[in-house]
This record gives sequence, structure tokens and C-alpha cells, in this order.
Amino acid sequence: MAEKSRLEVRLEDPDATSLRVGRTEAKAQRREALLGAAARHFAERGFNGVSIEDLGTAVGMSGPAVYRHFESKQALLAAILIDVSRELLHGGAEVVKRAPDGELALRALVEFHVRFALTNPDVIRVQDRDLDSLSEEDQHTVRALQRRYVELWVGILQRMQPQTSVAVLRIRAHATFGLMNSTPYSGHELPYNELRDVLERMAFAALR
Repeated sequence: MAEKSRLEVRLEDPDATSLRVGRTEAKAQRREALLGAAARHFAERGFNGVSIEDLGTAVGMSGPAVYRHFESKQALLAAILIDVSRELLHGGAEVVKRAPDGELALRALVEFHVRFALTNPDVIRVQDRDLDSLSEEDQHTVRALQRRYVELWVGILQRMQPQTSVAVLRIRAHATFGLMNSTPYSGHELPYNELRDVLERMAFAALR
């Protein structure tokens, strides 16, 4: 029994543990690099205009090596759109949970989404153009997550405007997303802070 205990101790070698952690972190970093390169290339050339080899080259690996992280180009696209939809839903829910009242929650949601739109223009362009390139199952997942995100906004608007129908509030929310998500197509002449302020003011005014 004592011999077994010594063996178990040797198996928990700190150097081996550090090596495993390092490999895990490196794999996660390569995955993030691939997602970033894919979003950029899909935004510039469209999903069908980019090959696995293009994506591998963009991050310094061979095309076949990409398959160690994603089983297909379509899986890469799914990861981009599903991950960002989950991040929006989670981030929006946290904003609503921290806000003490409807108006402050709405302002915080606007600020949260404008920051997203300004820092993820490639993802917005990919969503607009290439959502239909996903499998039906992945399209359903993205749309379900995004519907839940919209309903966060509608719930706050209902608290502020209880006399207005839910259908009208939902239309206002979707229209405001269109305004905020215009960042890939407009605003390139303005500095970041000025563009952010313009979008936040316009979005909040539209919702009010």
C-alpha cells in the first residue's frame, strides 16, 4: 500500500501537470486564432470564398492541421456564430441582473451592445451574409439564442412601456439592433468614442 502511494505521488509530478496545462492553453489559443482568422476571411470574401488551407495559412499551420480543432469549415462558422450568440445572451442577462430599474437596464443594454458592435464588425458581416451556410440544426441554435437575447430587451421595454403591445416593442428592438449593427458598413470616418456616443444616443432615443 505504501509503495502504491509513492507511485501515485510520482504520477502527480508538477512538471507533467504544467506541461498538460501548457498544451491545453496552447490549443485554446490556436482555436481562438482560427476563429478570429475565419471571421475576418469570411467577412472579406464570404464563406464559400475561403478554403481550409486559407485559414490554416492565416494562423501559421497547414490546412489539415485545422481539422485537429474543427471537423470542417462549416463547424468553424458554427462556432463563430453560436459562440457570439451565447456571449450576447449571457452578457445581456448579466446587465439586466445588475440594473436596479428599467431605464438604467436599457441604457446598460444599449452600451453593452454598442461595444459588441464596434468590436465585432467581422462577426456581424458574417452573420448577415453566411448564416444560411450553417446546418439546419446550427441555424436553429443561433436563432433560438438570439430570440432569447431579443426577449431580454423586450422584457425591459415592457417594464418601461406597459401600455405598448409586445409586438410593437419587439419591432422596436429589432430595428434598434439594425441601427447598432450598422458598424461594418458605416462610421469609419469617426473616432471610436465619437461613433460609440452617436450610436448609443440614437439607439436609446429610438427605444424610448
